[in-house]
Amino acid sequence: MGRARLPWFAALLAAGMVSTAAEQQAAAGFAQALAPRPFVFPRDHGPHPQFRQEWWYLTGNLDAADGTRLGFELTFFRFALAPPGASPAAADGDAAGADTPSAWRTRQIYLAHFAITDVARGRFRSAQKLERDALGLAGAQGEPLRVWVDDWSLSGAGAPAGAWRASAAEPGYALELELTPLTPPTPNGAAGFSVKSGVRGDATYYYSIPRLAASGRIVRNGQAVAVKGLAWFDREWGSGGLAASEVGWDWFGLQLIDGANFMFYALRERSGGRDPHSAGTWVDPAGKSRELSSDEVQIEVTRHWTSPHGVSYPCGWHIRVPTLALDAEVTPVMSGQELDTTPRYWEGAVDVSGERAGQPLRGRGYVELVGYAGER
Repeated sequence: MGRARLPWFAALLAAGMVSTAAEQQAAAGFAQALAPRPFVFPRDHGPHPQFRQEWWYLTGNLDAADGTRLGFELTFFRFALAPPGASPAAADGDAAGADTPSAWRTRQIYLAHFAITDVARGRFRSAQKLERDALGLAGAQGEPLRVWVDDWSLSGAGAPAGAWRASAAEPGYALELELTPLTPPTPNGAAGFSVKSGVRGDATYYYSIPRLAASGRIVRNGQAVAVKGLAWFDREWGSGGLAASEVGWDWFGLQLIDGANFMFYALRERSGGRDPHSAGTWVDPAGKSRELSSDEVQIEVTRHWTSPHGVSYPCGWHIRVPTLALDAEVTPVMSGQELDTTPRYWEGAVDVSGERAGQPLRGRGYVELVGYAGER
């Protein structure tokens, strides 16, 4: 597959926007997420090449000593071009089906996104990198964990045994963080088996580390700013996608000041409704987690924002979870947090206010909105 086609291929997989028939054909030869399995750490922090795709997802809210607020996103995606044991994909310039070995040939590619929300300056910047798993340009390994695309990386001894390090740079901003897990990995779904539709194989193995202490620096226009705060780590792998009836998702990762954590993804149907496989996880201040079904979580959009590209996104939410006595307003720190990447989507820092069990509640978090921009 030539380099010109790689972003298109990655976009389809990253957004999950391909038909069920195409998904089944593309997933042939790969392992499938079909039933719960035990997670083994630190091994599962590393790659799972028998599956078609996976991602390592970091978001967080940071503060400087002078009160400056910054948000960040650093994510890595692995996409297999051929199942294990199949011939690797040809590199640019290779003849189709050529038998001549090439160091550029690969069975998988890596895509990475990096974004900074600079609240005080009202500025949002994003960038992406895409490389094949060849010649050391990109890759992933476990024990110790290392995932990289060019000079962007996530590495470390593995949670919860030790700290991780994250680094990335784009014009105007660079990020260097040390991340120490404050909570153990939390399985999402049925013991980590997260079903996305009624189609067999449309599922992932999914866990989160909802709180990591983050410290380090952001270099802003050549000036280093020491920062610290909280990060959220999401991890998924599988070989399926969304059903043909689904168009995207709204994902919420909220860290509440009382120590509780809330994650929920609302899978949007093309008809405008919510797919019943939407789900989430609640982790109470003592660290005890439980699943949240779609019926338990009520989400009302309170406002919209239209990006410079003409895409309308929800940009304010009222979330109610009666079973948790939770009533919260979720508000972006700024509206313009749309990543001009492949695919184009909105992901940004948010504030949380409201009450739980009659007590005032505050918090911070991140929201991701995928599928509103359509295919590019």
